[in-house]
Amino acid sequence: MTPNREDYLKLILELGGDQIKISNKQIVSGLNISAASVSEMITKLVKEGLVEHTPYQGVQLTLAGLTSASALIRRHRLWEVFLVEHLNYTWNEVHDDAEVLEHVTSEKLAAQLEAYLHHPAYCPHGGVIPKENEPIQEIKRSTLTSYPIGTNIRIARVLDEKELLDYLVSLDLKIHEEYTIVEVADYEGPVTIQNDTKTLAVSYKAASTIFVDQL
Repeated sequence: MTPNREDYLKLILELGGDQIKISNKQIVSGLNISAASVSEMITKLVKEGLVEHTPYQGVQLTLAGLTSASALIRRHRLWEVFLVEHLNYTWNEVHDDAEVLEHVTSEKLAAQLEAYLHHPAYCPHGGVIPKENEPIQEIKRSTLTSYPIGTNIRIARVLDEKELLDYLVSLDLKIHEEYTIVEVADYEGPVTIQNDTKTLAVSYKAASTIFVDQL
């Protein structure tokens, strides 16, 4: 499925684009599409006043873009919580159905869903669920690729991207698990993490979209 403007806005926001500039390369990686497609969509988003673009630096959400992305992410993440908690979905199965449901969910339904779920603060992937009509404020965190060998970390949040989540499931990596970084391969090679029960070699691409807390 070809990503639409909502997919771009949500990804830019998940990558921290409400506060910092996000490069086209990061968007290419996150959406798994061509650089040309990203450039074309960024041009459209700039014309619509949803992002600001600085050559050679990247894009950042405008207030209008942040408002739009926050509303989308709110509905999406509420449905993810519902699917996991009440319909026995796993965290890598929820994205596609939540994507469909978010677009047919009114604010009234979102508010009722939030109340039914007892006002969850986070989605199954560790992302913050914003309140109605409030811009999202993700906790500032660095990715797994930002830390050196010997650092103790906790998996705090991962991008809500189907291929990434399937990959993490195949590795048996879960949210909130704690590890020590034991090896960082050269030339954007895998980051190896270890705890008392397992050792995982996480690809650089995946590690760059896994946000962690340093312990």
